[in-house]
Amino acid sequence: MVLKMELLNTYTLEIKKSKFVALYYQIDDVNDVKNILEDLKKEHKKAKHFPYAYKIDQNIKKSDDKEPSNTAGSPILNIIEKNNLNHVLVIVIRYFGGIKLGAGGLIRAYSNAAREVVKLI
Repeated sequence: MVLKMELLNTYTLEIKKSKFVALYYQIDDVNDVKNILEDLKKEHKKAKHFPYAYKIDQNIKKSDDKEPSNTAGSPILNIIEKNNLNHVLVIVIRYFGGIKLGAGGLIRAYSNAAREVVKLI
């Protein structure tokens, strides 16, 4: 079965002036991740962080993208795994609103954004 890279849904969450834009992609190739991230960074120039997680069969990866360790990529990956998803990439773009959320706040924000975008599928 050959899948193409496809954006299936988006969800936006705002917490203390920070905006979290969750994007759910169906992907077939690890190389798609790099291309998608490059395109998103051009499109969302004012965004500060682009954490993500993906699973393509046995290829699993997460990135906090300069957020504190395990506050962004891990919560996103947890949502992918809890929902038994495969051939999926979830990116949550953060526009920093000037108010620090703390580790717990970040984990909740990234987890909630990822959960909601997955629910929409």
